[in-house]
Amino acid sequence: MARMKVIKEGGHRLLANDGETAAVVTAMLLDLEKNGLEAVRRYSEKFDRWTPRDFELTPAEIRAATAQLDPQVVADTRFCQDNVRRFAEAQLATMQPLEVEIRPGVTLGHRHIPVNSVGSYIPGGRYPMFGSAQMSIIPAKVAGVKTVVACTPPVDGRGWFPATINAIAAAGADRVFVVGGVPALALMAFGMGVVEPVDILCGAGNKFVAEAKRQLFGRCGIDLLAGPTEIMVLADDTADPALVACDLLGQAEHDPNSGVALICLSEAFGRRCLMEVEQQLAVLPTREIAAQSWAVNGRIYAAASPDEAVALSDDYAPEHLELHVANRDWYFDRLKNYGSLFLGEETTVAYGDKSIGTNHILPTSRAARYTGGVWVGKFLKTVTYQHMTPAASVEVGRVTSRQCQVERMLAHAITADVRVKRFASPGEAPARRPA
Repeated sequence: MARMKVIKEGGHRLLANDGETAAVVTAMLLDLEKNGLEAVRRYSEKFDRWTPRDFELTPAEIRAATAQLDPQVVADTRFCQDNVRRFAEAQLATMQPLEVEIRPGVTLGHRHIPVNSVGSYIPGGRYPMFGSAQMSIIPAKVAGVKTVVACTPPVDGRGWFPATINAIAAAGADRVFVVGGVPALALMAFGMGVVEPVDILCGAGNKFVAEAKRQLFGRCGIDLLAGPTEIMVLADDTADPALVACDLLGQAEHDPNSGVALICLSEAFGRRCLMEVEQQLAVLPTREIAAQSWAVNGRIYAAASPDEAVALSDDYAPEHLELHVANRDWYFDRLKNYGSLFLGEETTVAYGDKSIGTNHILPTSRAARYTGGVWVGKFLKTVTYQHMTPAASVEVGRVTSRQCQVERMLAHAITADVRVKRFASPGEAPARRPA
């Protein structure tokens, strides 16, 4: 039976953690929990040359940041955030409370309750990714979260990026801090006397941020663990090789560790795409980073059939998956493992990252096998409740008592027995004990 052909093989995919990173983060978190803001200031000076009198921005500073911007930037940010908000509101509308009588007198239900507070991390680093602000803040606010604390790293030694501050404020954050990396996560998780410790930490970041979230999980919730960004394009021979190559390089510029993959249906098409990538790299403004990512992590596979293409994609479980195929519906019905799916050449990952309204905080490193990305439901607790009539309590109590006896949990059995005795009609038989 024919099998796929490897046209270009990439390196091993990086996971979100490693031993050295874990040790560094552990030491930092212990220091930050013990020494609070003094440690935050020390690390901020060491890594970012940033030691302001107060890490929190005042309303006046936030207004001044927005005033520095071209009005078009403000308007475009509003456009992007409106799309995110509309989609989050539509998602919330699907999450209805439930109440059902499953048998006479036994009523069960669930309700969705927002968490009280969220810590949103908006990354900086190589690029000021201010579009990330709306991806965690807006769904949290639409869900009904009372307090959103936002942290973003400073521009090295020079304060903050005005577009990021505008985006954070416009998205609805209640408090804004200019501090980055592990100290930012620690500030939000521990509180440090500055804020109340948050219930959930949310947002993308480098490997140290991801590891801090991993170690803080349990003390608070997290959205998900994300490593280097990924794109996979699944294309048949009807696709445009130049457009496929363009989209692959669009993600390659993120980071030297970005995952960049193409699954196609013929070796000839794959080699045309490979040639296009090399030609476009030669003139790409960010080729210094993109070339590293493509050289180390770029991969092209020619599947022997559409079914094999689907199997390869689902095994890879990419963060972003683009479909450049003639029969979109066939693939849409069969693909299962991806963070976000982009159907057809009319859309691209950049739309999802910046403006279209779906969320860009997505699972990487094959985590799409078991989770989706951030959405409004991430900030809601689905909790259950139950109530019943006296007669139903007797019926259920008899069964419960017998089950507890089998498990030898006698105190549990007694809680059922006292209710059977209390609510049973006079003369009714007691619960029968198992042999």
